[in-house]
Amino acid sequence: MVTKKSLLTTVALGAAYLLRNKETRDKLMSQFKQFAAPSTKEKA
Repeated sequence: MVTKKSLLTTVALGAAYLLRNKETRDKLMSQFKQFAAPSTKEKA
């Protein structure tokens, strides 16, 4: 139970940081978009 509580606390702090910092939020979203996009290198 202690590890679950600490995990939730870490996630909450990370979310609060992302909500405050627009530059970091935009950088993270661009990384997710690159990861989710199909890779053209593998197909070639």
